[in-house]
Amino acid sequence: MIRILFFILLVLCLGLGFAWLADRPGELSLIWQGQRIEMTLMRAASILISLIAAVLIVIWLLRTIWMSPHTVTRYFRARKRDRGYQALSTGLIAAGAGDANLARKMSARSRGLISADQEPLIHLLEAQTALIEGKYDDARKKFELMADDPETRELGLRGLFLEAKRLGANEAARQYAERAAEKAPQLPWATLATLDHRSQAGQWDEAIRLLDQSRAANILDRKEADRKKAVLLTARAMTKLDADPKGARDDGLAALKLDDSLVPAALVTAKALFREDNLRKGAGILERMWKQQPHPDVARLYVRARGGDSALDRLKRAKKLESLRSNNAVALATVAEAALEARELPLARTKAEAAARLEPTESVFLLLADIEEADTGDEGRIRHWMAQALRSPRDPAWTADGVTSPSWLPVSPISGRLDAFEWKAPALQLSDKLKNGHPSADEAIRSLPPVATAQQMAAPATPKPAPVAATPTVLEAEHETMIKVPERKEPAPSPARKKEEATEEEPAPFFGRPPDDPGVREATAGEKASDKAGLRLF
Repeated sequence: MIRILFFILLVLCLGLGFAWLADRPGELSLIWQGQRIEMTLMRAASILISLIAAVLIVIWLLRTIWMSPHTVTRYFRARKRDRGYQALSTGLIAAGAGDANLARKMSARSRGLISADQEPLIHLLEAQTALIEGKYDDARKKFELMADDPETRELGLRGLFLEAKRLGANEAARQYAERAAEKAPQLPWATLATLDHRSQAGQWDEAIRLLDQSRAANILDRKEADRKKAVLLTARAMTKLDADPKGARDDGLAALKLDDSLVPAALVTAKALFREDNLRKGAGILERMWKQQPHPDVARLYVRARGGDSALDRLKRAKKLESLRSNNAVALATVAEAALEARELPLARTKAEAAARLEPTESVFLLLADIEEADTGDEGRIRHWMAQALRSPRDPAWTADGVTSPSWLPVSPISGRLDAFEWKAPALQLSDKLKNGHPSADEAIRSLPPVATAQQMAAPATPKPAPVAATPTVLEAEHETMIKVPERKEPAPSPARKKEEATEEEPAPFFGRPPDDPGVREATAGEKASDKAGLRLF
């Protein structure tokens, strides 16, 4: 486009020049070697311009003839290079698609058309081809060659890092990642890998320093960088908690400023404040975290913040948590546990049943079993709640890479990944119970067996009579001949008596207990009426 504009401008200038000469006619006289040459000024300008154009054309023709061998050679070289790049592109696509045969074929063709010194991508194609063919030693050698080349150093180091991770050579992977982070600090994978390795080794100060450098270089997203730094500060605070509570408090507060939803940061900060006898500030941090996320660890630490509190004091603190976040299963279960310790069993049962209706988990039903043991001591009812616990979903736990931990950890013990633990329900094995669904809490409460009386618990089980053989022996026949007992005729029962017997023969509901178990008794008429009405008294 620029050339066209330049040509148009040149033609315009020539036209303006000739027009200017045409408006100002004149004669040009030239005496050369005794000859006088006269012509008009316009004619002289036209001859001069034509002569200059002819000279330029002759120069172009001579230059073209002189450079023609080089031009022809360059043409064929460019054509060969284009074919090589086409083969290289096809080979890389085939390697990405997993076509080892085509990738190997295109690798050989591209190496024949392009020099590997001129195009280092040939080493990458050969390494990828060796990987999909399972020739890991050849691939590793190619990556080592690429790591020695300044143009492909980062690519070779990444390939060596991935191979070391695949083989489980964590130390070699760490060295490759640190080398890449040193040579090219702008690489996110090298920074994150080095960060994970330093976190696994517990080098929290170095990990935080590296993370700050990556944040200054804008390698990581701001939100992700803040989260990782909050996790690192929390981990360092946990290590300082016993020896340096003040340092642990400062690190925990800094972590909460970066991420106010990090539960472990709130827990370690509150513990450090409690050790400094700053109960009010520690409780305030736990209350703010509780309003955002009702967590069982937060509730447990809040209720037992002061070691000298009585059971009633802990119950008051649990009720305060419930007032901050009402209609919550964790809060109801916390109040139920505190009420059980304070021996306020009706309140404990009410709160536990309400928690079971909201979230029927394993711990809630186990809590109901503990309340039942403290309240009635009925083995049948206790086993009923334990059976419900076995059939209910498991409680959330700190889970990472398929494993659970009783407490939060900054690094996964399986993959070594930083900030891998999440508070969620662990994975369950699929079974028929899970396919059919879990029973509801209302159904479990309605099907609770009645409390067994002391007489029924003390009464021995009635042995069942042995079955009578179909063919009597000789002694039994003689005994029946010598002793004959007259048959006793029972009067015919009345219709009311038949209805009453049919009612009494209906078994009471039970869970996994035999009918002759002393813990099961027959329900009274009032209890049966309540059952029919859909009510149950405890």
